[in-house]
Amino acid sequence: MATPSPAPPRLELRQLTRRLPSGERLLTVLDGVDLAVAPGESVAVLGPSGSGKSTLLALAAGLDRPTEGEVLLDGEPIHALSEDRLARLRRRKVGFVFQSFQLLGNLTARENVLLPLEIAGARDAGRRADELLAAVGLSERGHHYPSQLSGGEQQRVALARAFATRPPLLLADEPTGNLDSATGRRVLEVLAALREREGTTLVLVTHDPAVAAIADRRVHLADGRIVREERRAGGPDEPVAAGTGVEPAAAGPRVEVAGRAAGSEDRQVARARGGARE
Repeated sequence: MATPSPAPPRLELRQLTRRLPSGERLLTVLDGVDLAVAPGESVAVLGPSGSGKSTLLALAAGLDRPTEGEVLLDGEPIHALSEDRLARLRRRKVGFVFQSFQLLGNLTARENVLLPLEIAGARDAGRRADELLAAVGLSERGHHYPSQLSGGEQQRVALARAFATRPPLLLADEPTGNLDSATGRRVLEVLAALREREGTTLVLVTHDPAVAAIADRRVHLADGRIVREERRAGGPDEPVAAGTGVEPAAAGPRVEVAGRAAGSEDRQVARARGGARE
């Protein structure tokens, strides 16, 4: 009896390179990055401003095109897909959490969570949106508009929206970057609990080691290259890329979330195109 082939990585970057014009020369933002993220794994990409971490996230989402190299999602190359096919793939497989929340100001919190569910044609959209708002502690705030919510509340609405259609992959760009430390910790607890409940693969970028501590693996970027990786004790037993230093990482926060969670892509992905580089 033949042995079943192992499942491909949820996300795989192969020799990923991105160069951008800078005056009369080309600036190398990413330089031959190899990274494989297993299904259900959470990975934090750390680095200072200019290290290439947000460019990496944009390339992983298909919001930017690599100069060289490949991006594969569930074994499918996405870097050469048309814009229409990319949009359909993101709608099915990728959820987003942005530093600046990216809620639609003319919609209530509940309507923001409902939006990706309605686009996907979910029959139980209303029930699922209510469950998600309860899961992030905002059952009583669903009728409020973003301008009536605090920053932490807006980001929790954004989390509920991101998990609404249960995407296999969630990408988060500095999810606590606009929040104070106490509010940021609460948002991270909610993010970690929802991700664990749904079994979602998470890739987040941050400059903050405290934020990265929720991840199974931490990948450090400098000058567009991976220079070090750390694995949290008890994380998924996946091989780390050869040639990188691997150190144990502390366990991140754990919290129970009431209700049943779910995941999504919202209609504002295009807004990330211009601001995805760091």
